[in-house]
Amino acid sequence: MKASIIVIGTELTRGIIQDKHGSLISRELTTLGVHVSEIVALPDDGTIEPVLEALMRSSDLIIITGGLGPTSDDITRSVIARAAGNGLVRDEECWSFLLSKLGDKAYGANSRQAMIPEGFSVIPNSNGTAPGFYGYGGKTLLVSLPGPPREMEPMFYDSVVPLVRRVLDLPDAERDEYSSFITAEAKLEELCESVDPELEWGTRFQDYKISLYVSGKTKKERDEAIGKLREMVGVHRIEDGSADALGIMIAYLKKHNATVSAAESCTGGLVSERLTSLPGSSAFMLGAVTSYAPEVKENVLGVRKETVEKYGTVSYECALEMAEGVRKLTGSDYSLSVTGVAGPDKDEDKDVGTVYLGFSGKERESCSVLLRFSSWGRDSIRRKAAVASFLLLASYIEGENPAEIVSGWKFI
Repeated sequence: MKASIIVIGTELTRGIIQDKHGSLISRELTTLGVHVSEIVALPDDGTIEPVLEALMRSSDLIIITGGLGPTSDDITRSVIARAAGNGLVRDEECWSFLLSKLGDKAYGANSRQAMIPEGFSVIPNSNGTAPGFYGYGGKTLLVSLPGPPREMEPMFYDSVVPLVRRVLDLPDAERDEYSSFITAEAKLEELCESVDPELEWGTRFQDYKISLYVSGKTKKERDEAIGKLREMVGVHRIEDGSADALGIMIAYLKKHNATVSAAESCTGGLVSERLTSLPGSSAFMLGAVTSYAPEVKENVLGVRKETVEKYGTVSYECALEMAEGVRKLTGSDYSLSVTGVAGPDKDEDKDVGTVYLGFSGKERESCSVLLRFSSWGRDSIRRKAAVASFLLLASYIEGENPAEIVSGWKFI
């Protein structure tokens, strides 16, 4: 099978962002035995039509990403329909999904997202409003996916890879999925290769985790490789299946019928935003304090002035008192705190990436830990601090010692 990839986005052709879809799709198709002959990046200006027509003359498979939004320049679905010699029809399941997600807003420009080429099949999108679709234009299998990575990547892995395997009459591959936390994607890939380069490793970056896939050899050999990888990065850093740190922590809160509160500094409310992002969070989340200034730490959370003067706001002692203060303030069963240096400059003579987390419980001795995150920018440190706080609070609720856990953490 010969394949071509079309990646649509004016931001790509202007050099504002780099294309990652082409390399990801090409790598996975090559693994399946598909020869990728071209990867073409095009702007949102209609130039896809002649390019698609030309590629259909030489390709058995064409995968297109982007151009499925609701605006007037999102014309991919129309171009594919014409190339296949069909019109566009409204898919009723897609329309019902749009109505459930958008309500009355679905009747405007968004209604275009329920239209697919006649005779094509829908690829569900659980992370957005634009479904993908696939079907034949002549002898060429055409697959269209939305552009945002958080939508495209799971759709590609969950639907397109199995589709290509069926078309090629390949046996289903045994593939194990894991969720990796805090380690940078490039470093994770390097570690995987060092563990066993003969296994097929795949990663998918998301804001708060990296999905890790491994296939090849026997199940026993794959399990042994994951065991070695876990030893290299430390406990609670690689979880089975599709998991997220927030969900892990919430599961333990629910298990113990417990409530939580948060005190934040360098994360600026990110922890509390994540804690309240799920429906029903009021059952366990009591409140939070974003205490950026030392005065707020002292006057609201009850951090002692002597603590700030002697140890600074970025310290074990301050994190500990922040956690204890917000727990007492809200009356929660457990609490966590975050204070540190997100950058871009040092603070209190401490390096960027220095973060202290504090934990307190009604029936547990309070504790705090130090983490030194590698800096990939301010947002990266804030996200890693939030993820680490959820993982460690989960372990704290279960009676583990966060200090012992982080002592074995590497590559953060």
